[in-house]
Amino acid sequence: MRSDANIAGPMADPVPGPRSAETAGGPVSGPPGFGGDVSRETLPPMDDTPIGRAAQLAVEALGRAGAGLPRPPQTRVMVVANQKGGVGKTTTTVNLAASLALHGGRVLVIDLDPQGNASTALGIDHHSEVPSIYDVLVESKPLSDVVQPVADVEGLFCAPATIDLAGAEIELVSLVARESRLQKAIESYEQPLDYILIDCPPSLGLLTVNALVAGAEVVIPIQCEYYALEGLGQLLKNVDLVRAHLNPRLHVSTILLTMYDGRTRLASQVAEEVRTHFGKEVLRTSIPRSVRISEAPSYGQTVLTYDPGSSGALSYLEAAREMALRGLPGGVSVEYDPNGAYAPQGEHSEHNPHSMSEGIQ
Repeated sequence: MRSDANIAGPMADPVPGPRSAETAGGPVSGPPGFGGDVSRETLPPMDDTPIGRAAQLAVEALGRAGAGLPRPPQTRVMVVANQKGGVGKTTTTVNLAASLALHGGRVLVIDLDPQGNASTALGIDHHSEVPSIYDVLVESKPLSDVVQPVADVEGLFCAPATIDLAGAEIELVSLVARESRLQKAIESYEQPLDYILIDCPPSLGLLTVNALVAGAEVVIPIQCEYYALEGLGQLLKNVDLVRAHLNPRLHVSTILLTMYDGRTRLASQVAEEVRTHFGKEVLRTSIPRSVRISEAPSYGQTVLTYDPGSSGALSYLEAAREMALRGLPGGVSVEYDPNGAYAPQGEHSEHNPHSMSEGIQ
């Protein structure tokens, strides 16, 4: 599957309605749907206050988003996984997807979690009668039959999950080629896409294995708290196993720090620990704790459309931009270090007996 800019066409305005330019009389150069009046003229000197600095950074981020991004030459299939719950997998999936779509891409979110939280956040119905990813995996229905467009964001689509998916782990056991059913469904999907983001359940069962076989890149959200690295080793070992036996293209391409609270030393220590052990795979942008990010799903929206000027929305815009500009990594992976740390392949970190990474299982 290849991305085709000519077929995909330009991205339309995802949020219809008046813009501030209509009332203020100025040009709009921010990203579609942001309604802000971002001038391309020279900005005035930044006010040396926290509010002034935040406003300046917001204007700069919106201006960069409005410039758009080059589309990848080939569809990037990205698996958002971490078997630890509550680290922001679903939040990261839907907001990165919305950010990439607002940057001008065509993006598909595949909700592989039986809870269906990604479907909820994107405003997609996912009750038991709705055709879902369960029908694709178990009943071999074409992926195109279950994909729905997201109303609020042009160029964003979702393959929803229903509660039926909870039984798919058992039903897949007896099926032929059970590990590669999602891969075959994606390969037969004919619509042009730039990105596919797969939201995995908080487990390492057959659903997650299907995602790892279908994808080429693994995105790992890591919460900035003490237990962030605990249990992560098993996920990385599974990535190595899938790469060795089922999908040689698979590699950890992106690690994103979530729920970062700059007021605490603990968050800074965890961030430093993660950057030490994972190096260049860690995005420079981290996602702050934000009430707006938590509120958005209750309205069936991503934070990008719920409160586009919030710190959470701007952070996800910047993270998506950074991730997109990295392009297709050249097979960089993260491998196991028997001393208790994980480092990019070809690099080794010395063991620190007082390191938090001792908790990695």
